[in-house]
Amino acid sequence: MNPANLKFGLDTFGDTNQDDAGNTQTHGQVIRDIVKQAVHADELGLYAINIGEHHRDDFAVSAPDTVLAGIATVTNQIRLGTGVTVLSSDDPVRVYQRFATLAALSNGRAEITAGRGSFTESFPLFGYDLNAYHVLFEEKLELLVQLLTEQPVTWQGQTRASLTNQEVYPKTESGIGLRVGVGGSPESVIRAARLNIPMALAIIGGDPARFAPFAKLYRDALEQLERPLLPISIHSPGHIAETDDQAVEELWPHYESFISRLGAERGWPPATKERYLAEVEYGSLYVGSPETVAAKIVHALESVGAERFDLKYANGSVPHSKLMKSIELYATKVVPLVRDMMA
Repeated sequence: MNPANLKFGLDTFGDTNQDDAGNTQTHGQVIRDIVKQAVHADELGLYAINIGEHHRDDFAVSAPDTVLAGIATVTNQIRLGTGVTVLSSDDPVRVYQRFATLAALSNGRAEITAGRGSFTESFPLFGYDLNAYHVLFEEKLELLVQLLTEQPVTWQGQTRASLTNQEVYPKTESGIGLRVGVGGSPESVIRAARLNIPMALAIIGGDPARFAPFAKLYRDALEQLERPLLPISIHSPGHIAETDDQAVEELWPHYESFISRLGAERGWPPATKERYLAEVEYGSLYVGSPETVAAKIVHALESVGAERFDLKYANGSVPHSKLMKSIELYATKVVPLVRDMMA
């Protein structure tokens, strides 16, 4: 891998955060700040920004493609994607149409990352049965892949109305990018290879080297299918400041409250500083100075053989001002350091 060809992006779920005085921001302000963060990333030359989809009060973005459309009109080169589009509870035809529209607004910078999502609020909200979790994603992903060819579609399944030689509009000028988000199940890896889709690994805990077998499985499956190798990307959370101690202490109270709240819903033990520091030191929390974070990213990229790293820079209620600084350090210091180390 030529280090010059590595790609570095950003991910945000639009976490409901605080201002510098500790006051909770409105959802509207969070969304407006995401646009500012994307403009900042564009000006700094980062490859992509990906916005997540959630349907709960601790995240502001339920319609990421709408936010991306706003970003498209005030940026020039950064790719605009999702992290992820919860395809199981959406209509692939409408997904295609929305992203074809985004492609037009952005002059071809639209990218879908399709996934099941780690939250399930969208299923009851839109009237889908969680018992159909697997078939919903399988069928809708296959239909989306067909739609992205921009040819007439003939499709039949259990999860939506059939299509026969159906044209779908608008057509794009240069296509729409697609990745599939994978959390670590072999079935998801094989599906991505079978459908010939680049894979985005969500590595949110533990040593990223644990995911090397999934990358090998993916490449082996592509080889068995006699298809060219496709790029693998990594999504992981982090926070960057001038020093390790500053980054660790800036993120900790926001991380603690988020993990403890989520843990109460999912039956996890409360967050502790000890476990947090262990994840920062040995796991997949990319928290620290630019030098520390760069070294961790190199380890991740080399362990998995990935060609792209997307830093989830917003985690819990970290204020906008600190997110902007983290983005700046990532673009101006971390990315050059990673390229130098890997050369």
